[in-house]
Amino acid sequence: MTSHPILSVVVPVFNEEENVDELYRRVTESLDGSEESFELVLVDDGSRDGSLSRMQALAARDSRVVVVRLSRNFGHQIAVSAGIDAARGQAIVLMDADLQDPPEVVPQMVALWRKGFDVVYGRRTRRPGESWFKRATAAAFYRLIRKMTSIDIPADVGDFRLMSRRVVEVLKQFQERNRFLRGMVTWIGFPQTAIHYERQVRAAGETKYPLRKMFRFAADAIFSFSYVPLRIVTGLGLLVSSLSFAYGVYTILGRLFHWDFVQGWASLMVAITFLGGVQLVSLGIIGEYLGRVYDEVKQRPLYVGEVERGRDAASRAPGALRSVGPIS
Repeated sequence: MTSHPILSVVVPVFNEEENVDELYRRVTESLDGSEESFELVLVDDGSRDGSLSRMQALAARDSRVVVVRLSRNFGHQIAVSAGIDAARGQAIVLMDADLQDPPEVVPQMVALWRKGFDVVYGRRTRRPGESWFKRATAAAFYRLIRKMTSIDIPADVGDFRLMSRRVVEVLKQFQERNRFLRGMVTWIGFPQTAIHYERQVRAAGETKYPLRKMFRFAADAIFSFSYVPLRIVTGLGLLVSSLSFAYGVYTILGRLFHWDFVQGWASLMVAITFLGGVQLVSLGIIGEYLGRVYDEVKQRPLYVGEVERGRDAASRAPGALRSVGPIS
């Protein structure tokens, strides 16, 4: 393998022991027939099963396999970022280890990159094996994020994509901690196009994105690229203030013209609880933005880890990690 392969396939891995070998087989079979030299960058995101040992075994027999070992679980988007930092290819493909995004599509992405596109993203035409709730919430999320942000994030698109080296070099300059990579790549610009494919059923194991993580991921996307929640709070505050002012005018007129008032505990409590709820929701939204500012000003590294290239991975002693992220 040359020191600088043409293509790097970056795959974050978290407790995917059952899928690692099949992932390697399908990626290599898909790319061995092409004229492009490639490397497979596997990022161990603090797996607690045998994923790391399987990846190191692959690297021991195939020098094209690169293992990025993170010190703990940093999360999917950070793991992808670590893989991007370690990748040396002129084009970088991102995909997941569950094989729902088929490696057989990668050569088609490379062909479009050769035609001049800097980003080739996979657009799902079907999502078999997923519940109606997952499909409905995903569709709602993509349409909501497109309406709430100033960038045109493609609908029905995940992280499965190819990026050129110049896109990657810009992406590596982003230092925010709460990451939404598909939005960041769209924000960068350059010629982008889609390739349509049918998403497959997970090869083995369980999803690593339960409902709680899905909502957190959606929040990161919205709060990272939109001020609309703050504007909603402002509008809600103006609405409540207007209603309060109108009620005040009504009260003054009632006193002047001796209208009969029905005074009751219920109406008072409804008004108090409504205003209290508005204030708490407003503080929560402001707190989401403030928490992200707090994360940024601490200036901690995105991750801690090391890179094990080729046959060095098998001989590495399981001691302290040698490199501190971001990986150069």
